[in-house]
Formats: sequence, structure tokens, C-alpha cells
Amino acid sequence: MPEVDTTTNAGQLLAAASGGRRRPGDRIFSNAATIAGVTIVVLLAGVAIFLFAEGLPAVTASAEELPGGESLLDYVAPLAFGTILAGAFAALVAVPLAVAAALFITHIAPPRIALTLGYLVDLLAAIPSIIYGLWGIFVLGPATVPVMQWLEDNLGFIPLFKGPASATGRTMFVAVLVLAVMILPIVSAVAREVFTQAPRKLQEGAQALGATRWEMIRMTVLPFGKSSIVSGAMLGLGRALGETMAVTIILSVSGVVTFNLISQANPSTIAANIALNFPESSGLAINALIATGLVLFAITLVTNMAARAIIARQNIE
Repeated sequence: MPEVDTTTNAGQLLAAASGGRRRPGDRIFSNAATIAGVTIVVLLAGVAIFLFAEGLPAVTASAEELPGGESLLDYVAPLAFGTILAGAFAALVAVPLAVAAALFITHIAPPRIALTLGYLVDLLAAIPSIIYGLWGIFVLGPATVPVMQWLEDNLGFIPLFKGPASATGRTMFVAVLVLAVMILPIVSAVAREVFTQAPRKLQEGAQALGATRWEMIRMTVLPFGKSSIVSGAMLGLGRALGETMAVTIILSVSGVVTFNLISQANPSTIAANIALNFPESSGLAINALIATGLVLFAITLVTNMAARAIIARQNIE
């Protein structure tokens, strides 16, 4: 009796049954997916080429020709520093809060409360950035003045809170808090979707062995969603790095390079600097601003590539 080949998969059987031809729906989906992927790559390359071509005159120009009479590196470095400082601290504040909110909604809160909280958290992403900026300068800024004064008095030995504390609240500290609120729904939404997919059998097995709810979450849910937490954090960091209006409204910019978060002297960010200066710029000044945009593009690209590498490594482990 001849042996039956059981290695043929379902796709091969369907292709053989249809005479080796794919159905129209499969061809349409495959072509549409290919076109979408190629379009994204072309758009990304187009943006990079535009930024490089328009920023090149500023790169090759002498310091005397550029705004402020300083080299492009001296012009960009404080802006890049402020961008990374604001984005990094915003992510540092937002990610733990977002993960905690996602865990509470998916594994602790009653279903009715969890549904309402999920809607409220997602609603934060629908608020325009200019509204966040106005809230930061008129509400959060004045409200944090006593907090910043306390930080200076009690933690002034730390460079982040060296002071003198601002009396207006227009500081990097407030900008970081506003950015954290803005990126919180992004990180929380990604984490929440993956936490709900954590294997139910593993959770029930951990609790059956005597684990508390927190021990069950720590041993099963968090390891399962580790890559999603990293992905959500990088998405939120990318949003914080590129935020414009909220930072522009809040910060009292002085162009300094400092880690002091509570003083009146604040470094600016690349996006905020472009928004402030682009309308009144002309000639080589515009090329210099576009060159800073190229630096921001490179920072976000490196950030996302690093995130992909971290996720791939975790998936392998």
C-alpha cells in the first residue's frame, strides 16, 4: 500500500484543487499589501531626501552666514539636547503610569468600571496639543510652583532640581508632565490590547498554585506583554520627541544646555524652535531650520530602530 504524503499543507491542497491558480481576492490582497509597503518606504525616502537636499546649504555654509553667527553644530546641539531631555523624561513618567492603568483596566477593575476608564484614557488622545499647552501654562504651571519650590528646598543637591525655581511655571518640568499626559493613552492602549490576550490558562494555573493576583500578573501577564510595553513606550517617545505646540506654548526658552528642570532658563526642542522661527525666516535661515528637522528625523529613526532591535531580541529569548 503506497504511503500517503501528509506534509502537504492546506495552501498547497487548495492551490492543487484550483488548478494552481490563486483566487482573485488573494491576488488583490497581496497586491494591495505590496503597494502599501512600497508606498511607505517611498514616502519615508522622499521625506529624508527632501530634508537632506534642503538642509545641505546650511551644512556647507560658514558660521558667519548662519543665524546667530554660530556653526550649525552649535545651533543644533542645544535643540537636540532639549528634545531628548523632554522626550526621555516624559516617557519615564508616562510609561509606568500607562502600564499600571492598563493592568488595572484589564485585570483588576470590575468590567463596567474598566470599560468607562478605558474610554476616558483613550479620550486623552483626542485632545488637541494646543489645548494641552494652554492647560499647561494656565493651570498646571501655576499649580506646580509650590511643588518646584519644595523640590529646590529639599532636593536642590540633585542637578535636576537645582533651581532657582521658576515663579511662573514655564519650565521643562511642566513641559515634561504635559508630554507625559499626552503620550499616556498611546502607551496604555498598546499595553491594554496585549494584556487582554495573555493566556488565561497560565493565569488560572498561577492562581491555582496559590499565587496572589499581583504575583500572577508579575509571573504571567507582564512577561507576556513585555514586547508590547517596549513598543508602546517607543511610540509614545516618538510622539514626545516631535511634539510642537504644547512645548512651544509652555517653555520659556533661553537656549541653554542644562539638566535643571525647574528653573526659568530652559533648553528648547527642535520642533518648538521650528514652529517659533519658521514664519519669520528666509534664505539660509530656512535651510538651517530644515537641517534641524533632519536631525529630529534621524533621532526618531534611531529610536524606532533601537526599539525594533529590543523587541526582536526579546522575542528570540
